Amino acid sequence: MSNGDIFVGEVIGTAILILFGAGVCAAVTLRYSKARASGWVVIAFGWGFGVLAGAYTAAPLSGGQLNPAVTIGIAIDTGKWGKVWVYLLGQLVGAMLGAVLAYLVYLAQFQANVRREGTTEGTADEPVPTLGIFSTIPEIRNPVANLITEIIATVALVLPILAFGLTKGLGQSGTTVLIVSLLVVGIGLSLGGPTGYAINPARDLGPRIVHTLLPIPNKGTSDWGYAWIPVVGPLIGGALAGALYNAAF
Repeated sequence: MSNGDIFVGEVIGTAILILFGAGVCAAVTLRYSKARASGWVVIAFGWGFGVLAGAYTAAPLSGGQLNPAVTIGIAIDTGKWGKVWVYLLGQLVGAMLGAVLAYLVYLAQFQANVRREGTTEGTADEPVPTLGIFSTIPEIRNPVANLITEIIATVALVLPILAFGLTKGLGQSGTTVLIVSLLVVGIGLSLGGPTGYAINPARDLGPRIVHTLLPIPNKGTSDWGYAWIPVVGPLIGGALAGALYNAAF
């Protein structure tokens, strides 16, 4: 694969992933969305389908890694680092692009995210916080616990992905990406409660940058004080998964 193919594939695939993922979060979160308050299961499956669409689309060009933690895990296992920077750059750019696209899909809902005065009861609607649509927020802010959660959840993602490569039937049938998508759904349902399961540095950092820059009414903070955890935790988890896979398999 050429550097150009890898970059384009990762940009497109990661943009699709974030479009679906941030899109489902917007659908569940924002007022005047037909999917408002439909719940965590919907979010988990939305992200899983995002992985499905993005990885299958990018696979012919780049292999569809879409995640720096996966890229680092593969590099540690194989010892091949020459194209890692191309993957990481494409993933970050794609994540930012996908976040912008999700914003545009829900543009009217974001613009309606304002305090509305003068209701018949004399109360006001509070603006909806928007950072959680783009990036992760811990349910309990505990840096050590949050970091441990992201490390473990990322190992639970990357180690099976590496092991799936040993299952010849998956590769021959073309269903590896489908299984990985279901794995992401399972991680969201089982391990996503504490931090929102970033498990992907680009998935969190790119949209957080976009959230900072976009003119969203009443958008609130982008919480840069927490932003290092969903980057560092998944990178550590991906590295541990790659080292464990290399040693055990």
